[in-house]
Amino acid sequence: MFLSGRSTPRTFVIDGSNIHDIPSFYDEINRVFMGGEDWKLGPSLDALDDMLYGGYGALQGSGPVVLIWRGMERNRTDLGVEATRAYYRAKMDAPDRYNVARINDDLAALERGEGATYFEIICEILAGHPRIEVRAES
Repeated sequence: MFLSGRSTPRTFVIDGSNIHDIPSFYDEINRVFMGGEDWKLGPSLDALDDMLYGGYGALQGSGPVVLIWRGMERNRTDLGVEATRAYYRAKMDAPDRYNVARINDDLAALERGEGATYFEIICEILAGHPRIEVRAES
């Protein structure tokens, strides 16, 4: 069910074959959603979440959306434990910009098999947007 006055959803397609790591995930997000903008999203989960709210890019003012993610299951590995570990370690190298204690806790949880991977965090963010229906395709 979509929570909008627009009855026909707009469809967007993420091509998972273009995704191999976190930077290439954002390259694909920018290709799909930011093509008409004169700026691009950086590798930021907060920026991704903001963009999905529809404040800018292809989703600006958008009603219901169907997001087809081709190769989503393969991207689960591409954005899995190894990519997430590297993401956290890079943040720990910038203690003036990030809460290193929290990141260290997140990394420890990941290493114990209890923490979310980058892919899982993306999925949580997508799930937080009820007007966006995600469909995985092989």
